Amino acid sequence: MAYKITDECISCGACEAECQNQAISEGETIYVIDPDKCTECVGNFDSPKCTEICPIDNCCIPDPEHTESREQLLEKWRRLHPGETPLDT
Repeated sequence: MAYKITDECISCGACEAECQNQAISEGETIYVIDPDKCTECVGNFDSPKCTEICPIDNCCIPDPEHTESREQLLEKWRRLHPGETPLDT
């Protein structure tokens, strides 16, 4: 499933630079994650980098409205990175 950023966000921007899919952008008051681009870092890393880099606990969390299997996340990654090979297949 895609991740989302909660209202706990302090708008530091650390997560935006870490996202290899360019799924994170600055919203009106907090950063937001585009669920159509979020692959939970499947294809790029072993775990979601936004959660690792964020200085606020439980700010970047799984979005229950966008549940996807690992295979679906990999397919999304392949659409976002045509011609590339995922790192964690």
